Amino acid sequence: MKIDGVFSGGGVKAYAFIGALEALEREGYSFERVAGSSAGAIVASFLAANYTIDEINTLMEDVSLIHFLDPPRWTRRIPFSKWISLYFQMGLYKGDRFESWLRQTLAKKGVRTFADIAHGSLKIVVSDVTLGRLVVIPDDLYRLYQIDPATFSVARAVRMSASFPYFFMPKKLQNENGEKSYIVDGGLLSNFPLWVFRNENGRDVRPVLGISLSESIEHGKEYRVRNSLDLLQALFHSMLKAHDTRYIEKSKQDNIVFIPIKKIKTTDFSLTDKQKQSLIELGDIETKAFLRHWP
Repeated sequence: MKIDGVFSGGGVKAYAFIGALEALEREGYSFERVAGSSAGAIVASFLAANYTIDEINTLMEDVSLIHFLDPPRWTRRIPFSKWISLYFQMGLYKGDRFESWLRQTLAKKGVRTFADIAHGSLKIVVSDVTLGRLVVIPDDLYRLYQIDPATFSVARAVRMSASFPYFFMPKKLQNENGEKSYIVDGGLLSNFPLWVFRNENGRDVRPVLGISLSESIEHGKEYRVRNSLDLLQALFHSMLKAHDTRYIEKSKQDNIVFIPIKKIKTTDFSLTDKQKQSLIELGDIETKAFLRHWP
C-alpha cells in the first residue's frame, strides 16, 4: 500500500525510525512522498533517493556520529575559544563533515539536486530566522530566494534542516538582491510538519502517516524552571512544540506513531551500539502495535 510519510525531528533518536520502517515494510507499506524536519529530513532524503530499509540500517550502523563534530581548528588550540566561536559563528560545530557525508551518501544513488528525484516526492522543512518564517524546500526556494530548485543540493537542504541552534553553525541563503538569510533547524518552527502534504482543499491525496520521536500530545515532558538557563531551555522546547501541537490537536492523532524515547538527548553523539539497537527495537515495537488498528 502506497502512503505518504512525515518524520519528526529528534537528533540521534532517529535510530528509532529504522525500527519503524522495518515494521512498515513487513506489513507491505511503501512511501510515495516523504517529508521531515531535522533528523526526520535525513531519513526522508534517503527514502526519496530510493535507499532500501536494509541499506539505511547499514548506513546508520556504520556511521560515526562523533565524526560529525567538527569545531574550527583554532578552537582546539586556544582555551575557552569555542565560546568565542559560538558568539561570532553562532554554533560550536561547522557541520561540513555532516554535509559531506550526506552529499556522498545521496550521490551513490545518483541524487545530487532536487532535479534527481521525482517532483514533489521530498519536502524538507527549515527555519529562516532572518525572515522569521518557516520554509519548505524545494517549494519555497524560487518564491523567497529566486533559486531554481532543480539546481539546489538535497544534501545542503538536509544539512540546513538539521542545524540545531547553537550546536551546528547556521547556513545562509541569498536572494537575487544579495540579501542573506540565516537558516537553522526546521524543528524550530515545525518539528513535525504533518500538514505539509495537505492540498489546497486541506485534504490528503493518500493516507499520511506521521512518525514522531516523542510521547503523545497529552503526555509531553514537563520542565522544571529554577533559573534563567532552565527558562531558556523550557522556552526553546515550548517553541519547538507550539506550532505542531496546535495543528495536531485540531486534526486526528490516529495517523501518528508516537515513539516515547526517554533518557537519550537529541545531541548525544556518543550513543553506544547497545543504545542504538534499543532505539531500533523500540521503533519496531511501537509501530507494530500501531499498525494493528491503522488505517
